[in-house]
Amino acid sequence: MTGLVKLGFMPLDDAAGLIAAKALGFFADEGLNVELSREASWATIRDKVAVGALDGAHMLAPMVLAQSLGIGSEATPMIAPLALATDGAAITLSTRLGLGAGPSAVGLAELVAQRREMESSPLTFSVVFPFSTHNYLLRLWMAQVGLDPDRDVRIVVAPPPRMDELLAGGVIEGFCVGEPWSAVAVDAGVGVVAARAAAIAPRAPDKVFATTRAWAGENPEVLQALLRALLRGLEWADAPENRKTLAALLAEPAHIGVPADLIAAGLRHVVFHRDSVARPEPVQAGWLIAQMQRWGQVPADADLAAALAVYAPEMHDRAAGLA
Repeated sequence: MTGLVKLGFMPLDDAAGLIAAKALGFFADEGLNVELSREASWATIRDKVAVGALDGAHMLAPMVLAQSLGIGSEATPMIAPLALATDGAAITLSTRLGLGAGPSAVGLAELVAQRREMESSPLTFSVVFPFSTHNYLLRLWMAQVGLDPDRDVRIVVAPPPRMDELLAGGVIEGFCVGEPWSAVAVDAGVGVVAARAAAIAPRAPDKVFATTRAWAGENPEVLQALLRALLRGLEWADAPENRKTLAALLAEPAHIGVPADLIAAGLRHVVFHRDSVARPEPVQAGWLIAQMQRWGQVPADADLAAALAVYAPEMHDRAAGLA
């Protein structure tokens, strides 16, 4: 066995690759001694990976790019050798808005215009992190009907598990987050799903497994063993016959801690392994950088080549036996 390898995750359906690899013994099969650590926020995960308190983690793909570029925090070169999931996010609106069972962006735009005429305060929405696919999905959804996300509404940041509490309490009127938190809001009667990621930007890059470039360079064989185990976990999680067992596993308090039926409802939308989505394609990094540029997050002098190099498909290919 290797020394202890500590990996972080957030309580989301798309952490399934890590959780399954640990619970089903895939890490152990590779001779790895892995400890999973449930974390409180994406900023915590970013910082712990950067300083070495975590060896790697379930991370937001654009957060990894921003960290490598030194945008929003001190630069730490990182790599993303594996994509963990896609299509798992959803935009959920408060039932208080009165937009009906299938609220549309057009309906939201009309409500925003009415509030502007009444000189009411802007509606507040939450995303999980400034550098997140969730932020870009929400902005794209609004922009398609002429809303300016930086002028017409207010966008704040909150950890995924707090979204439902904030929605129920009237602090926010909508959010974009990964499952199962939209399913939880719908079940509680406080939210209604307005749009899912697959309808806004199908197969948009979302979560990755990432580590620092320094750790990867010092532990190449350990990293390959991690990737092999994670690929097994992702393939297992994507199999329809395993979804019921997966939902029960994710429902455990140490993992997500919400009822298995709500997790299962969200899992219907998540893609983990099929259609080669686990391969981190540089074109996906390019899409994210384009979003970061569109919304003013990337300075003009940013080293975009370095950002594209964060995605490491060759490491995936080696672990998958393709190289």
